[in-house]
Amino acid sequence: MRALTLLRSALIAAALVALPLTQASAATAKASEASGPKLGLQTWTCRNMDFDQVVAFALKHGVTQLQFIAKHMDPKAPAEETLRKKAILDKNGLSVYTFGVNGTSMNKEDNRKLFEFAKLVGIKLIIVEPKKMEEWDNLEQLVKEYDIKLAIHNHGTGSVYGDPATVKKVLAARDARIGVCLDIGWITAAGFDAAEIFRGYGNRVFDMHLKDKTTSTDDKGKATAVDTEIGKGKANYAGLFAEIKKSKWSGVMSIETDSKAFAEDPNRLVSEAKTFFAASLAKK
Repeated sequence: MRALTLLRSALIAAALVALPLTQASAATAKASEASGPKLGLQTWTCRNMDFDQVVAFALKHGVTQLQFIAKHMDPKAPAEETLRKKAILDKNGLSVYTFGVNGTSMNKEDNRKLFEFAKLVGIKLIIVEPKKMEEWDNLEQLVKEYDIKLAIHNHGTGSVYGDPATVKKVLAARDARIGVCLDIGWITAAGFDAAEIFRGYGNRVFDMHLKDKTTSTDDKGKATAVDTEIGKGKANYAGLFAEIKKSKWSGVMSIETDSKAFAEDPNRLVSEAKTFFAASLAKK
């Protein structure tokens, strides 16, 4: 019996050693993906495309985590239409992990539609940017009812959540399932250090928009935030990725651009963003 056991163990070990290198590489890649941030695509980047074109674009670039805008997957669409699109995503190995940035209101039942859509698709995170602080009362109630997270998106200076101090006040007063969708480009354009802000939010950063901006000044001295290739703007990506690794953050960083020119043909932007993301993760 002992001889048979030893023989069986030897055969199993030999089989494992004989696994193709591609399988071993895939297993390593999957383990790596699980332990760190994942690369995604905010489909605002592909706003000139329809749903089927976005699917083809994501497959071409090997990006499987998608954050949809309403043009491509509308939370107010009939359930049949939503499920048809989800079936296409599932068939192609793509995941709609969240959607937004969604408008919200003081009407709880209108806001409920976002949560019902998320429940239908299996989404556990909704991106929002409420205009009124009073909206948080009914939104928090829905978070508790559905056990679905909300992430506050920030725009630039002068917007409701342009100052991280405002975001922190909301987080301090609300359920732990209410967190942040940190738009790296806009937080930089507002004059903040992305790494410092990420660290300051602690474990409440649920999502990030992988974006970069620089500043353009007109002849009157007025400064305007301008999108550029990711990693070529003013964002402190070296510091941010260091913080990501230190905290073992494992959310999704979705490629996004506000640039009309990049949106006309986002292929180069996304290809370069993939390279930048991989290189940033590889740095010690």
